Amino acid sequence: MKESLTYFLFALTSLFTIVNPLSAMPFFTSLTQESDSEFSRLIALRAALAAFCAMLFFAISGKFVFSFFNVSVDGLKVVGGVLFFINGYDLLQGRDSRTKSLSAGEKMDIQDVKIRAITPLAIPLICGPGTITVMTVMMHDSTTLTHRLLLFLATVLVSVATYFVLVSSKRITRLIGESGQKVFFRLMGLILMMIAVEYFFNGLSPYVHRMIKS
Repeated sequence: MKESLTYFLFALTSLFTIVNPLSAMPFFTSLTQESDSEFSRLIALRAALAAFCAMLFFAISGKFVFSFFNVSVDGLKVVGGVLFFINGYDLLQGRDSRTKSLSAGEKMDIQDVKIRAITPLAIPLICGPGTITVMTVMMHDSTTLTHRLLLFLATVLVSVATYFVLVSSKRITRLIGESGQKVFFRLMGLILMMIAVEYFFNGLSPYVHRMIKS
């Protein structure tokens, strides 16, 4: 029971930190600034569902994709660790390349907004390379059905949380302000860097062992 809870908490924190729905708020706000609340909720739901489907897809098929390209999961962990560390460092410094807003000249019709809810909002702003790496590695490391169900539950919870964050983005922005967002980004960056160290050395260990044996 304790081991399953530990796995679930690690999966949940890893996913939520790398998805970091708050970083997608500026783009979502600018995307729906001229829309009513009902249409904004529809766009948020569309984005959250698309990101959820993408996460499930790579959790299920990621192993086969990387096997096709002859890429080991250990190598993916090393690269993922480096990627997470860079992203975490950027967040720790108060920088996030995903906090992109639309310019005043980028006015779109309803169809354009629906398309942008899938890309770039859902993919890759919400479900990006880091999220794909987490899903692939954690699915590979889940040795039991219980672990896989817990990973699925963590994915559902993160997707639901992402939906509510997007829907409440205007209120959250007013509530926490710019300073609050920076504090949150730095906290997420610190957690992400710690996860990055775990991923990096877990992936590096098999290579070191093989080098010692040879």
